[in-house]
Amino acid sequence: MTASAPLGGDSAEVIVVGGGPAGAATAWMLARSGVDVVVVERARFPRDKPCAEYVSPQASRILAEMGVLDQIEASGATQLAGMIVRAPSGVSFRGDFVGTGHRFRGFRDRGLALRRSTFDAILLRQAQAAGARVLEGAGVTDLVRDAQGRVVGVTLRTSSTGGVDHAPPAKLTASLVVGADGLHSVVARRLALTRTGLWPHRVAFVTHYRDVSDMGSAGEMHVERDGYVGFADVGHGETNVSLVVPARHAHGAGADRAGFLSAWIGRRPHLKARLREAQQTSPVRATGPFAHRTTRAWAPGAALVGDAADFFDPFTGEGVYAALRGAELLAPYLHTAVRAVSIHDADRALAAYDRCRRKEFREKWIVEQIIAAVVAAPPVLNHAVRALARDRDLADLLVGVTGDFVPPKEILRPSFLLRLVWPIPRATRIS
Repeated sequence: MTASAPLGGDSAEVIVVGGGPAGAATAWMLARSGVDVVVVERARFPRDKPCAEYVSPQASRILAEMGVLDQIEASGATQLAGMIVRAPSGVSFRGDFVGTGHRFRGFRDRGLALRRSTFDAILLRQAQAAGARVLEGAGVTDLVRDAQGRVVGVTLRTSSTGGVDHAPPAKLTASLVVGADGLHSVVARRLALTRTGLWPHRVAFVTHYRDVSDMGSAGEMHVERDGYVGFADVGHGETNVSLVVPARHAHGAGADRAGFLSAWIGRRPHLKARLREAQQTSPVRATGPFAHRTTRAWAPGAALVGDAADFFDPFTGEGVYAALRGAELLAPYLHTAVRAVSIHDADRALAAYDRCRRKEFREKWIVEQIIAAVVAAPPVLNHAVRALARDRDLADLLVGVTGDFVPPKEILRPSFLLRLVWPIPRATRIS
């Protein structure tokens, strides 16, 4: 996208702040149902974003409904058959999305991995094609409220292509405002709904390399005592390398993010060897701290979706699916709210969305918290990985949960946890 769509006025029925997957999907769903929606995006697309760039098998269902799955796959997205996790002890296990030890199947048998610069632009263009107006290079600075404190719009500052502000703050009004503006959401902060500083307090350093050796059909997570790094083939010969470390360990990075990441990997011979002949193809970008929740995902006249609503820890790669599924949950309630005969009915619809969202994601949040705790405790992780390496069916079930097609309750059952403690050896399957 090289130019912003004209607003054609200073009002809309719904303003979506943020043009990433959560914002683009929300805007697409609203526009196709006849809602006048404008997306306000600080960046200009295409743009990179520090992210693991993993799309779960079940996220493909929503992408297919949006009519973009074929285009994403044709853009060079890598097909991921499963995940490999290596513990600090050096033991690893592999789980596949197609598992014979359980009855669950995803919308697709594989996950996807693709540069966000390509992925996000496809989604935002699709929202635009559905009728959403898109204003790029416009950063929201505050919310506009009426005399009763209800959100009725945003103030924003537009910038030139070079990123320099060239106009005073403008006001854009709407019946509803959606905060889809990510981890450090301006909308969530202005609504005073965020709870930050939660455990685990981690930050990430993300880059890309070309020609990383021994990349196979699975994504990889390598856990060490002071953090973990993920490798994922994102197509066109590039590999996403994402290092996540406790925030206290990242203070030494300073301005030399590339040096910090290189030194961390260089202290691990098994990882250093993989990058010996590789060439770095993108700057090292930092993001975090992670682990924030909102007290609720709505306020009078406003709602939150995607990372703006909740973000815990990136180990399970929930970001893109949570964004798309969150948009799918939110859109009908927004449509009801914007067509409501009173603001009280509109607020009831937004409150109902928050209840629906919590019911949908509650068990997955529990799983994320358990996994984060295990990753932070090397002896526990070493034991769990040994058990999963011996019981492939158990590994497939766990990876299916991270693929978003196995219900989280399946690994919260006492029987699953018991098998982690006293694993039952199973026949080895040939991959």
